[in-house]
This record gives sequence, C-alpha cells and structure tokens, in this order.
Amino acid sequence: MYKKILLATDGSEHALRTINHAISLAKLSSDSLVDVVYVKESHQVKSDTLHNWNKVGVTNVQEDKVTGIEQDLQEAGISYKTTVLYGEPGPVIVDYANENEFDVVIVGSRGLNAFQEMVLGSVSHKVAKRANCPVLIVK
Repeated sequence: MYKKILLATDGSEHALRTINHAISLAKLSSDSLVDVVYVKESHQVKSDTLHNWNKVGVTNVQEDKVTGIEQDLQEAGISYKTTVLYGEPGPVIVDYANENEFDVVIVGSRGLNAFQEMVLGSVSHKVAKRANCPVLIVK
C-alpha cells in the first residue's frame, strides 16, 4: 500500500520521531522506498555558515541532520534515498510530494522554529492542506 514514502525532516526532535513510523509503513511492502527529504532554507544556510566558518566540513552541517535517519533505515533493512531541496520548506515539500506522486508524506508536528512550539507547525500544516496524498503528522 505505501511503496513510495516521503519522510520530511529538519533534524528537530519532532522530525526524529517520524523515523519509526516510516520504518513501520515501509515494512508493509517489500518493495517500498523511503525518500528522506531535507529542505535547505537560504537564511539557515547563511546562519550555519557564519556560525561554523572555522570548522571542517561546514558545507555538511545540514546534511548531518539526516545521518541518524539514514542509519536507522539501513539497520531496519529499508530501501531509501536522500534528497536535499532548496527553498521554503512547506511549499517545496508539497511540490516535491505532488510531482513525484508519493503514497504518503510523513512529517513532524513541529519543527525548529520557536514560534511553532505553541501551534501546529506551519510546515506540517501547509503539507497537510496541500499534498495530494495522505499525510501522517507525528507528534
């Protein structure tokens, strides 16, 4: 049933909670594929670069946020790929999900934004409203 699974992540605690749900859904079909999607926001790339300018591998700061997810998927024997996209997360995830006809999108209920601690995350809200497939919001 769920062969094409989009797992959207930003490295936040809420996003990391989505891994187990992605693994459970992927195990329902032997030929499932989890596409781990991380969206780089231009202001975050600049901020990370400025804060980590003297560290080796500064260009990998954001990609490191998906390393744990990839390890968990490997250990579970799940086929996956990692996709890094650029722009505003909500619309970019929706466009990617709709263009690639995923069976389900899995996203955390809140992200890294401090304002989102009080309400349903704006990214998860946008994805739930605009994606053409079921959306699993994990809290």
